[in-house]
Amino acid sequence: MEIAHEYAKLRSDFGRQCLFSDRHVELLVDMPPNPKLAVQFCVKDTRDFGVQGCWEMSEHEVNTERFEYDNQGINHVEGGWPKDINVLEMEQTIRFRKKVEKDEIYMNSVMLLGPLIGQCVGQNNAVDIYQEYFQNEELLDEIQETPSVKFVNKFRDQNKVKRNITNLSWQSSGGSNLAGAYSCLELHKVPADLSKDSYTWDIENPNQPLTILKPTSQLICLAYNPQDLHCLISGCFNGQIVLWDERVGQHSVGLSTSEHSHMDPVYKIKWLQSSEAFSASTDGQILWWDIRNLSEPTDRLILDLSRQDNLDNALRAVSLEYNVTMPDTFLVGTEQGAVVYCNRAAETPAEKIVYTYDGHHGPVYAIQRNPFLSQNFLTVGDWGARIWADDIKESSIMWTRHQTAYLTDARWSPVRPAVFFTVKMDGWLNIWDILFKQNDPTLSIKVRDEPLSSLQVHEGGRMIASGSQLGVITLMEVSSGLCTQQINEPNLVAEMLEREAEREKILRALRVGEEDENSDEGPRELILKPEFDFYNLVESEQRRKQWESRQKHYP
Repeated sequence: MEIAHEYAKLRSDFGRQCLFSDRHVELLVDMPPNPKLAVQFCVKDTRDFGVQGCWEMSEHEVNTERFEYDNQGINHVEGGWPKDINVLEMEQTIRFRKKVEKDEIYMNSVMLLGPLIGQCVGQNNAVDIYQEYFQNEELLDEIQETPSVKFVNKFRDQNKVKRNITNLSWQSSGGSNLAGAYSCLELHKVPADLSKDSYTWDIENPNQPLTILKPTSQLICLAYNPQDLHCLISGCFNGQIVLWDERVGQHSVGLSTSEHSHMDPVYKIKWLQSSEAFSASTDGQILWWDIRNLSEPTDRLILDLSRQDNLDNALRAVSLEYNVTMPDTFLVGTEQGAVVYCNRAAETPAEKIVYTYDGHHGPVYAIQRNPFLSQNFLTVGDWGARIWADDIKESSIMWTRHQTAYLTDARWSPVRPAVFFTVKMDGWLNIWDILFKQNDPTLSIKVRDEPLSSLQVHEGGRMIASGSQLGVITLMEVSSGLCTQQINEPNLVAEMLEREAEREKILRALRVGEEDENSDEGPRELILKPEFDFYNLVESEQRRKQWESRQKHYP
């Protein structure tokens, strides 16, 4: 309620009315300074003193009695019917309508109101009065702001001997819990009293873990169930698969048998659905598991490129990627630098390995498909990150410059198809926006002095968690521009990647054509051809200069 108060004053209290007019300048008094009075003047410090230039008045506020209003409405279903017409009787209403429609007054009213109604309809069709003209104004401001990262929290290992954080997993469905796998992979540095515990954290409480997981062997990887918010599955250093339920406590609710598990550490595990998962290990096997019975795997694949199912020739798997939009296919990153494209729906084990992508000189530590463009995926290995297309096996379509330190992990932004994140051994986090620039990161942040080993992005795209080799999880928040999708961004990224894929196809065709042309020539001819081309070029240049000099002397 608006309260107003009016101060009233009589006109007679204002004094005599002032009447101003123009007049010439006139000197009234001239007082020259007196030097004798200057001796008596005492210099004092400056002081400020406030004086109120109006009368002091008090004010009192009184609220009137509140009147309560009640909104009521009438639902007018059938209107304008006479009292002698029963609305529920269809025959009476039809008879009355026909009678009214034949009335001349009704016809004249319709003829008069028709043009007015048509004009209103035309205005509504021409101008949308409900259109929001400035709905994208805030979005443009967010996109144009300078990218930045804010540090939110740090979660430290509870043990004296600090261990490496090899994997991180956010709680699904936008949850606020974060799980970390703590382990020491360097066997010669493992002390006798090294703890095997791993933790789940509430991001609002960095002082105490939410749950302490106590496995029989160190956890290398873990993942939250996409359907059950409190269920986790993990892979151990001894090759076993462990199932956890945060509601039960610190002890596992399921464990695979040693004789039917991996023979080497399980470096990556992924959920297929709420009750099925599959794991990858450096023993060269991909195993599928049903969490309702972990006694033995439901399926097995050996990464032998010769298709002979020989474990001695199998590639060592260190990373996995699975997308629900492509349920029968998955990608495996190996220690040898190759990415294996597999199809589980194939009839024989030999047909399950479709083809490979070769582009890294070291282990492929991370691999992930773009959440918006599933035909493109990101890999990290050695000193760079690469973007691939499914239908181009010979080379990647985009890649970053070689960094000064090894890259250890990478993730796409779940809300922006053009943005991905990488972490390195020198403790830096790089944020890349391929729509903005491709050669250099959009933003680089020094997170820790020790190497960063793992990275995970929250489903909302704003929170990032990175784990270090000394057991510290750093929680960061990116600026709104990095987690707000730009106008038409998916289409722009799709066009860019398609253009790069076409470029690679053209270059590949040119290389194949050159190889076919040179296939009939022996090695000696191939060596002498550049020398022959060089001397021909020198001779033609000499002839051109002689002709120019001749033209100068004999124009």
